[in-house]
Amino acid sequence: MCGIVGLFLKDRSLEPKLGAMLSEMLVSLSDRGPDSAGIAIYGEERDGFGKITVQSPEPGKDFRALEADLSGETGVPVKVTVRSTHAVIELPLDRIEEARSALARLRPGMRIMGTGQVVEIYKEVGRPEEVADRFALAGMRGSHGIGHTRMATESAVTTMGAHPFSTGADQCLVHNGSLSNHNNVRRELVREGMTFETENDTEVAAAYLTSQMAHGKDLGASLEGALEDLDGFFTFVVGTRNGFGVVRDPIACKPAVLAETDQYVAFGSEYRALAGLPGIDQAKVWEPEPSTVYFWEH
Repeated sequence: MCGIVGLFLKDRSLEPKLGAMLSEMLVSLSDRGPDSAGIAIYGEERDGFGKITVQSPEPGKDFRALEADLSGETGVPVKVTVRSTHAVIELPLDRIEEARSALARLRPGMRIMGTGQVVEIYKEVGRPEEVADRFALAGMRGSHGIGHTRMATESAVTTMGAHPFSTGADQCLVHNGSLSNHNNVRRELVREGMTFETENDTEVAAAYLTSQMAHGKDLGASLEGALEDLDGFFTFVVGTRNGFGVVRDPIACKPAVLAETDQYVAFGSEYRALAGLPGIDQAKVWEPEPSTVYFWEH
C-alpha cells in the first residue's frame, strides 16, 4: 500500500518550516505504511563541501571518535552530526569517495544512506511518527524534500529496505507499487558497474534514474525513459539537488494528488496529506495523469 509525500518550496521564507510541514504530511499517512518510514531533506549548501549520511545498528560504538578516525584517514577536517542511529558527515566535496572507502574499513557495520552536497536521508523501522520524533525532523530546514511510509510486500522490513533509496549524489526516490521486471533491469545495471545493497525493486528504480542522468539526461527525460523501460504498477516521487519530479505508470492505479500555489508544489498519496498546508484552499489541486512526467526545478 505505502504512502508518499513530497514538498518543493518556491517561497524561500518557508524553508525553516520544511521539516515540520513534511513530517506532518507523512504522519497523516501512517495507516498506509506502519512498517518503516523515511525522509530526504534537501538543505543548505556549503560551497566546496559535501555530506554523507550514514546509519549504524550500534551508534554508540560506531559514532564514537568517528570525526577523528575519518579525519586521520582523509587528512582533512571532518564534522559529524549525530541524530539517533544516523549521522551526517561533512567534509570537502572532493574527498567524498575517499571517505566512503575509508568508512568501509573503519566502520564496516555502518551503511551509507546517501551522499551529495545538500541531501540528508533518514530512515528506520517504525511508524512515521516514531521515526519523525527519533530524528527531530520537524526542526529541519531546506528547499524541498520527499518522504515515505512503507507497508512491505516483496522484501523484509529492515532499515535498508525502507525508502527513500539513493543511488547517486543528491538523488533519491520513493515508490508506491511493484515493478515486475526489476530483476532484468538490475542485471543490466550491474553490467554497467552499478552495485546494489538490497533486493528491493525500488532500489532498482532509483539506480535506473541515476544511470539515465549519468548518461546526460535531465530528470524529466529520465522519468520519460522509466515509462518505457520499467514494467509494473508504480508512482515515483524523485528528488535531485535542484528538483522534484513525479510520474505514474500508464494504468495509474496507485493513488496520487498534486497541489500547487505560488509558495510550493506538494504531492501526497491522498489529499489528507496536503490538507494542513498553508493556503491549500486556494491551491490548484489535481490528480497527476498516467504516463505523464511532472517536474519542477529551482
